[in-house]
Amino acid sequence: MTPTQRAEAFCRRFGLERPILLAPMAGASPPALSVAVANAGGMGGLGAVLMQPDEILDWAREVRASGPAAFQINLWIPAAPPARDPAREAEVRAFLAQWGPEPPLSAGDAAPPDFAAQCEALLDAQPVAASSIMGLFPADYARRAKARGMAWFATVSTVAEARQAEAAGADVIIAQGMEAGGHRGAFDSAHAERDLVGLFSLLPAVVDAVSAPVVAAGGVADGRGVAAALMLGASAVQIGTGFLRCPEAAIHPAWADAIGRALPEQTQLSRVFSGRAGRSLATAYVRAATAPGAPKPAPYSGPAGPHGRDAGRRRPARRHRPDAGLGRPVRGPGLDRIRVRTDQAPVGGRATAAGMTAASRGVDGRSATTSAGCPCFPVG
Repeated sequence: MTPTQRAEAFCRRFGLERPILLAPMAGASPPALSVAVANAGGMGGLGAVLMQPDEILDWAREVRASGPAAFQINLWIPAAPPARDPAREAEVRAFLAQWGPEPPLSAGDAAPPDFAAQCEALLDAQPVAASSIMGLFPADYARRAKARGMAWFATVSTVAEARQAEAAGADVIIAQGMEAGGHRGAFDSAHAERDLVGLFSLLPAVVDAVSAPVVAAGGVADGRGVAAALMLGASAVQIGTGFLRCPEAAIHPAWADAIGRALPEQTQLSRVFSGRAGRSLATAYVRAATAPGAPKPAPYSGPAGPHGRDAGRRRPARRHRPDAGLGRPVRGPGLDRIRVRTDQAPVGGRATAAGMTAASRGVDGRSATTSAGCPCFPVG
C-alpha cells in the first residue's frame, strides 16, 4: 500500500477528507477550533482531563451544533496517588510565590474530576474515537465504547507501549515522539524522561511492530512533516502546537507570539507545571524551576476515580476559556492569504485552522502555512 492509499483508507474509515487530526489539548480545545478543523476535512479533538462530565457533553453539543464533525475525546488514565509531603509542598509554595500570589495551604488538596464519571460522559458524547494517554482504558470500558460505535485511539511513546495497546484492543495507535509539546504520554511516569525517542525513529518501529493504523504526533506542523510521516508508514498525523497560533484557538497573543518566535531548541522537558513530564517553552519560570537548588516539583495527583484519591470530591467546574483573563482572542488572516511554499515560510505568521488543515494535506511536502512548527505548548 502506498502512502497515499494508506492515508485515503484511514480517511474513509473515519469519515475524513484529510489525514489531519487536531491534538486534544487540555485547556486549549475550544469548540471553534475543532469545528474549523473538521470543516476543512480533518478530525477535531478535545483534551478533557480537567473537565467535568457536563462540560464534556456541552463541548460535544456545541461542536455538533455547527454541523457534522468528526472528533476524538481524550482522557488521561489514572495513576496511583502519590504520597503527600507537607514539607516539600511548603517549599514549592514558597518558590511559586516568587512568580505570583503564594498558593494556599489547601492547594494540594484539589482533586481533578472523577475519572469514572468522565468515562461515562465520553460514552454519552459518542465521539468518533475515545482517546487514551498515559495508559490504557480498562478492557470492559473499551468493549462498551466499541459497542457504541467508537474507535479507540491509544497514545503511546514507545514500541513496547504500542504492542500493549494493540493487544488490549486499540483500533489506532498514536505514536508520540519526544518532540511533542505538552505532556508525555508514557504509561509509566517514572520512565517519561528515560524513554525519549524522536518521532521519526519511533514511527517506523511502531509501524513495523503493530498491524493497526499508526498516527504520527510530535513536532509536525506543515506539509513537509506530513509527507515525511506518511512516507515512514503513518496513516495520518496529529498536530497540536501548529494549531495553537490559529485565531480559533483563542490563546493570548503573548503566548501565540512566543510560539512564533521560539526555535525548537528553545523548548524544554520538565515537570514544573503538573508534576508529570511535559515539553514547554523554556521560559524564565521553567529555567528557574529546573535550576540547581530549586525545589523538586510536587508529584501529579492523578484524576480522581477508582485509582485516584478523593474520588467523591467534586472539583469546581472549569469552563473552557483559553483566553479567560488574558485579553481578547487572537485574530488572523484568511485562508487566501496564508498559503505559502515551505521554503518561504516565515516563523512568525499566523494561519486560520482551516488553512492550517488544508495546507498541511499534501503528501508531496510542497504545501505549508506560515504557522510556526515549534514543538511546545505556550505556558509559563
